[in-house]
Amino acid sequence: MNLLLCLFLLSSCYYKAPLLDSEELSEKTKDSLTYLYERHYTWDTNLEVVDDSIALERLPIKDTFIQLNKGDKVVVAEFAIHPADSVDSVWVKLAHTQDEQGWIREVDLKRSFVPTDSISQAIHLFSDTHASYFVVIFALFVGVYLLRAFRKKQLQMVYFNDIDSIYPLFLCLLMAFSATIYESMQVFVPETWEHFYFNPTLSPFTVPFILSVFLFSIWLFLIVALAVLDDLFRQLTPAAAIFYLLGLMSCCIFCYFFFILMTHIYIGYLFLIFFILVFTKKVYRNIGYKYRCGHCGEKLKEKGICPYCGAINE
Repeated sequence: MNLLLCLFLLSSCYYKAPLLDSEELSEKTKDSLTYLYERHYTWDTNLEVVDDSIALERLPIKDTFIQLNKGDKVVVAEFAIHPADSVDSVWVKLAHTQDEQGWIREVDLKRSFVPTDSISQAIHLFSDTHASYFVVIFALFVGVYLLRAFRKKQLQMVYFNDIDSIYPLFLCLLMAFSATIYESMQVFVPETWEHFYFNPTLSPFTVPFILSVFLFSIWLFLIVALAVLDDLFRQLTPAAAIFYLLGLMSCCIFCYFFFILMTHIYIGYLFLIFFILVFTKKVYRNIGYKYRCGHCGEKLKEKGICPYCGAINE
């Protein structure tokens, strides 16, 4: 049973090959579906230049090129195989306009172009610039922390001097979990992620199992983020809530980078288990408090004298 379960999970990590035995499908449609499964994109796929400039070769005329600039859009028009090419045997014909068409190696295409779909572009943007965002947000948080410390004001942070809510730590856990799943796909099933990149969807019900888990975690992350905002602005003043959010954002970004790096060397899973245990312990502590003080509002495990303000609760 364990072997069958492992086989099921592993097989569900890949997109299923299209069925091409139907007589109703034309040869062109079958070829298109074959390219879609093997190359993850096919004829009429829309792409956009992300490099400053790129050159398309006007084959079969050698040493003649078409220059494309950043932001120019093209469509995949044709495929060709050049077995003698030592760099990449797969060449792709791209059409910018009716008169401007040229060829490019597939390896250069994937490096210099991004699908025009908004989800694909968001993935590319995040992957390309998240390091800069991390540095800015982390520096902003450190600056605010030093300013608050200089003024001798107490700064609440996730887990340390946290607010009365499990949602902030749960949000960090979800970020760590999503980063672990994402990097696991990069390490073990990179073609599954590449296919998703060229054919994105927000639905977790039409993709392989590992992608479904990843998308569910992203949706849950957004829901928990709303719960965090609700708890945060109910318990803190607007100024304190903003400072807390900066710290929470820094913690989430730190979790993202940390678990990406640790999963790449296969020890991220141990850290994730430890994180889950820490979160479980915090949840257990919160469940243990059944009462609240009628005077100061602090949580109490049992009725009697409040250890915070000394009020008697009966």
